[in-house]
Amino acid sequence: MEQILIVEDDKELNKGLCKALQTPDRRVISCMNLQMAREQLMLATVSLVLLDINLPDGSGLELLREIKKHTPRTAVIMLTANDTDMDVVEGLECGADDYMTKPFSLAVLRARVNTQLRKNQNTENKEDAIRIDHFLFDFTQMRFLVKDTPVELSKTEQKLLRLLVENRGRSLSRSMLVDRIWTDGALYVDENALSVTVKRLRDKLEAADYIKTVYGIGYTWVEQDE
Repeated sequence: MEQILIVEDDKELNKGLCKALQTPDRRVISCMNLQMAREQLMLATVSLVLLDINLPDGSGLELLREIKKHTPRTAVIMLTANDTDMDVVEGLECGADDYMTKPFSLAVLRARVNTQLRKNQNTENKEDAIRIDHFLFDFTQMRFLVKDTPVELSKTEQKLLRLLVENRGRSLSRSMLVDRIWTDGALYVDENALSVTVKRLRDKLEAADYIKTVYGIGYTWVEQDE
């Protein structure tokens, strides 16, 4: 199911956007600020983000840069009351896929959202492999290389790896990882299973310098250039 994240602090507009974009095969997630949006992005795979620039806890451009850095294929449409050429240029240069100035027609917005989602559908089967230093991770072909040497990963290890590399630089909580990895309907999963999976993945990839424990929180894939 497609998921759209709306980040807009105007309650009435947020409500209207949710209503306009909700369909039987589409889930719409509503957020009012950057903190809520960041939490949702770690919990859910999002196809498109509608992002206001002026938010209570900062600029939407900050989140735009983060999204395009970690999940560049996620489409982002900027929503703003700012309509100067400089604002438009800044948003597009930060990676925005489209830009709408308030007030706008919901019908036009729906059309632009559908256009971006079709682009995603056309490219999702052509997803580029993720290259990080001497690693190559191709989740579509289930091909994983370390220094050009193939490594076999279990389905569980693949899920964990994808969450880590797509959120590299971010600390992912143990509870979130358990919820996202073990999705087979099990009522209870011992967190020790996560610890074992992390150790196996580190060992197979020889990635002790990349997959780090964040004590009291969970795990992160460390970006080596930071």
